[in-house]
This record gives sequence, structure tokens and C-alpha cells, in this order.
Amino acid sequence: MNEEVDIYQHLKMRLISNGFEHGAKVRAEELRKDYGCSASTVREVLFRLSSVGLVDFQEQKGFRVPKRSPQKLIELTHIRVLLEGEGTAMSIRNGGVDWEARLTAAHHKLSHIEKRIHATDDPSELIEIWFASEKEFHQTLISACGSDTLKQMHGRIYAQFRQQLMVADRRFEFISENIRHHADILEAALSGDEQLTKQKIHDHLKRHLTGKTMGD
Repeated sequence: MNEEVDIYQHLKMRLISNGFEHGAKVRAEELRKDYGCSASTVREVLFRLSSVGLVDFQEQKGFRVPKRSPQKLIELTHIRVLLEGEGTAMSIRNGGVDWEARLTAAHHKLSHIEKRIHATDDPSELIEIWFASEKEFHQTLISACGSDTLKQMHGRIYAQFRQQLMVADRRFEFISENIRHHADILEAALSGDEQLTKQKIHDHLKRHLTGKTMGD
């Protein structure tokens, strides 16, 4: 079981961080060799990934990475704004000092990485840690909401959202805005102003509501 969990997590990261091209066929036989496991284990992992929207499956055609879709990105962004905004508002009410400390720590790490990316011409070695730190910050925002259902839904939407942007976001053309946006979200959340925090989350994500951030 641990092997399957490890393969699932590793393959999930590959699927949302440009490990496969959009629309590409995902071949169980090749993955079996990559991971040194049985074909049945790989197929089970792929079916699990298809259940959370990160792989498409069709009878007789097998598994494929979802295609890039401006409309899908807009829809995912709308849902993410709603879930993250409400989840953060609930965390503000319920989280207390412990949540504030965890959020501040998550932001400190993310801000440090984003400033390093902003200062370098080749951020390739920082991409993986940025993906993880950005996810950690946004998950921490909603971590004290008190709703496992909301957190699970957010995790699923976040992964699909990230997958749609896996090409465009590797350019980091947005990084200076990100630094400011994340700081604004942190400040609003720590101030306890739920409406302002929701607005800052919307402001951070609104560039994806036009369908023009997909990249080439």
C-alpha cells in the first residue's frame, strides 16, 4: 500500500508540474518501468488520478493528460476563489494564534523563494520548491476552517487549476505581482477582516478569469 501511495503522490506532482504535455497519452507500461512496479499498480494509481480529474480515461483509448482549456481554467478559478475565500474567512474565525503563526511561517517561506526567483534569470532549480510552498501557503489559509469537505474540494480544484497552468507558470512572469499579492492576503487575514481577505484572494487570482494566462 505504501508503494502505491508513493507512486500516486509522485505521479500527481508530475501531472501538475509539467511532467507530461497536455493531451499526452499516459502509458501504464512505461510508468511500470519508471517506478519498478506491476502494471496493475500503475493502472490503479491512474484510475485514482482520473477520479480527481488529473487524468482522463476512455475505454479502448486508455489514459491521457487533460487538454489545456481557457474555459476550464476560468471555471476552476471561480470555484477556487469561492472555496478559498470562504475557507479563509472560517479560519479567521476559528484559527486563533496557532493558525496565524502557521500562516505567517508559510508566507515567510514562500516569500523568500519568490524573491529568489525574482532575482535570478534561471529559476529552474527553484520550480519544484515553489510549487510546494505556494500550495502550502494557500492550504494553510483554509486549514483552520473546520470543514474537511471544503479542504478536500479545495485540494482537488487546486490540483486541476495548477495542472492547467503548468506551462504558463514556469515562466514566472507574474512573480513580482505574486510577492505583493501574497503579502496583501497575509496582512488582510491577520487583520481579521474577512471581506478584505476575500477581496485580496480574488485580486490574486483574477488574471486567470480572462482565459488569457494559458501560455503558448
